Amino acid sequence: MVVDYTIKIGGEAGQGLQTIGYILARVLVRAGYHVFANQDYESRIRGGHNFFQIRFSDKRVLSASEGVDILVALDRASIERHRGELTGDGMILYDPDSLKVRYREPFFLDVPMQALAIDAGGRVMMNTVAVGAVLGMLNHDFGILEDVLKETFMKKGTEVVENNIKAGRSGYEYAKENCRRCVFVLSGGDGRRRMLISGNEALAIGAINAGCRFISAYPMTPSTGIITYMASKAEEFSIVAEQAEDEIAAINMAIGASFAGVRAMTATSGGGFCLMTEGVSLAGMTETPIVIVLAQRPGPATGLPTRTEQGELFFSLFSGHGEFPRAILAPRDAEDAFYTIQKAFNIAEKYQSVVFVMSDQHLADSYWSVDGLDPQRIGIERGLLQDDEVSEGYLRHRITETGVSPRAIPGQAGKAVVVTDSDEHDEEGHIIEDAAMRKAMVEKRMKKQEGIASEISIPALYGDERPDILLIGWGSTHGAIIEAVDILNKKGVNTSMLHLNEIWPLHPKVADIIHGAGTAYTVENNFTGQLGRLIRMETGLDLKGSITRYDGRPFTAGEIVRRVEDAING
Repeated sequence: MVVDYTIKIGGEAGQGLQTIGYILARVLVRAGYHVFANQDYESRIRGGHNFFQIRFSDKRVLSASEGVDILVALDRASIERHRGELTGDGMILYDPDSLKVRYREPFFLDVPMQALAIDAGGRVMMNTVAVGAVLGMLNHDFGILEDVLKETFMKKGTEVVENNIKAGRSGYEYAKENCRRCVFVLSGGDGRRRMLISGNEALAIGAINAGCRFISAYPMTPSTGIITYMASKAEEFSIVAEQAEDEIAAINMAIGASFAGVRAMTATSGGGFCLMTEGVSLAGMTETPIVIVLAQRPGPATGLPTRTEQGELFFSLFSGHGEFPRAILAPRDAEDAFYTIQKAFNIAEKYQSVVFVMSDQHLADSYWSVDGLDPQRIGIERGLLQDDEVSEGYLRHRITETGVSPRAIPGQAGKAVVVTDSDEHDEEGHIIEDAAMRKAMVEKRMKKQEGIASEISIPALYGDERPDILLIGWGSTHGAIIEAVDILNKKGVNTSMLHLNEIWPLHPKVADIIHGAGTAYTVENNFTGQLGRLIRMETGLDLKGSITRYDGRPFTAGEIVRRVEDAING
């Protein structure tokens, strides 16, 4: 029997449901399970309805399940909204004293979490009681939770640690003794130690590993976690993490740091990126390397600031006035984010260009269990001149066959005079009005697009090379699509997935794979099917259509399967 269970913690902002979810996820990863966890939260400090959902299994899990096995209801709204999601043996855990109601149905387990917490030392430990109760319902080993609680609260002193262990154990024992209907069977995991890491954490760690030592950003959900994580490591890795006064300052600071020779980046969301677009053009004209993490959320304007969407593919592709080369990468999950952003820095510096790393709220705030990250897999390629290569008469924008000019750091080797300008310029970097030089400089810059195209990896094909149904996705839709493909194939529908985590320049293999398929659909979190339109624009191929979702929530595998079946049945 394959273990595959989902725990959902629902409640209002401020009730600590993220704490419950994160500790549970850590315990389950520590026990040797594969874990995927995602969050749904409103843009308010207190109130509203939020949930943290954990799926764990003894096989790899890549997306959220639609069924819930244990619902931890911290308020009545969670019961009303999610009781219909319970699986056949599903249970709802709640505190009748806190909710001031007692449910009589057999799938409810009432645990006096508040009273147990007070007995252990204080009401503040209700969340720890809840964690213990869930593990008791699962008949899970309590010792792992004890270790996690020690690590979590050790800085607060022995008494706090002991009280939390007492609270957790009281919830554990109460649930284990009173949940007569709990029939959950665990395998004990596979014993492997894994990391639990979010998309934002992976992007930040990947950037640090790539040698990024400067980040400037203005806080904007869902990108904020990147700069806060890097700021927490600033002293350890000599990083300058600057919270700018606005996004205009943020991108210009990053461009200035990069011009001075430091690997630099900025991170924002759509509304903030609107203010950055002039800076994008500045980087294009001055050929200054810059990595921009664009963490998408629903728009226009403020939209749904804490939800997810893939609505800014064209925004990044056509951002900035004028024509200049760029690359667009879109990691599929946390592990891929770690490696993708390192590749982004290499492309940016090798081709002295703008590179976008497209994220979204689903990728940024979700957690994956990862077997490990290899810091040596992607080497650092800076594309800088060595000191002995710098000579008198250095030309910052020298015309070359590849379009890539030799890049020196200002003052390098006591010789390099680095001149550039936001106006069109000659090879030295001085302003010109000459038509012939303008033409030569445009061609030089655009020539670099060929080099960037050579760096783009062949998109991943999962399944048959000539399927009846081909589902095409990009970025964070990867997990849901790949699980949908497995479900459809088990149902006898010959289905494959083509996934792009490196979108622009579009790899020519995309057209070949589509030609070999019977019917192709893009699966996208936007209204207009932007990837499908990009494919049509670049290849002339008209896809059957797009399976789109634009309510601010991510796809599930089950939804994709139903949409494909509806399309097949016409």
